[in-house]
Amino acid sequence: MLVTTRALVFSAIKYGEADLIVSCFTEKEGLKSYLLRNVLKSKKGKLRASFFQPLTQLELIAVHRNKGTLESIREAKVLHPYQTLHTNVIKSAMVLFLAEMLKNAVKEEEVNTELFRYLEQSLHWLDHHDDIANFHILFLLKLTAYLGFYPDASNIEGQYFNLMEGNFQQNALGNYCEEGEAVEAFKGFFGIDFDAILQIKLPKKVRLATLNLLLVYYQLHLQGYKKPKSLLVLHQLF
Repeated sequence: MLVTTRALVFSAIKYGEADLIVSCFTEKEGLKSYLLRNVLKSKKGKLRASFFQPLTQLELIAVHRNKGTLESIREAKVLHPYQTLHTNVIKSAMVLFLAEMLKNAVKEEEVNTELFRYLEQSLHWLDHHDDIANFHILFLLKLTAYLGFYPDASNIEGQYFNLMEGNFQQNALGNYCEEGEAVEAFKGFFGIDFDAILQIKLPKKVRLATLNLLLVYYQLHLQGYKKPKSLLVLHQLF
């Protein structure tokens, strides 16, 4: 079946001498994997390796056989050329990290239009703003709403955050309760949009602790979670 759809690139892995295996989250059919033959050697044609950098927004004309095998792409074009995401060193590191997290988190081959729009809009914001030190924390928190494990903030004044239950508590109940600066900082990300992170000022140590808290939360709630390889680079930059 020939399909025209918008897509976000999650990963591109070299296969053999000149091929790429590309994972994309498509608007119309969810997660898809494609085999691009000879794309690393081709200097002409409708497919270029540069199109498949992490989180690039594309329009694809693809053949989807939906048989559990690698699909193929007939044509691709960049829909929204980024101004800064692949040229700014800090943003590039953040994009690599977020792409790894999304590859970890989004597994289903099913349509999720709301998630697709959230990703598009979030990346547009990141591309056009410079004060981004807290972006990845809010991005990952909001992402949990689309993945089905957004924390319950109805008792947000509680001293403890229970990572297993995903709620705030007055007392430490269970083995996965955390308290302290990271939990208090984490509370500041609830109920805000990306523009509001410009007002959140966190020391580097607290920001890293808050991110690590959120990553443990992901680990507990995502089957097959793998620690992102790009996390070390992100820590060094932030």
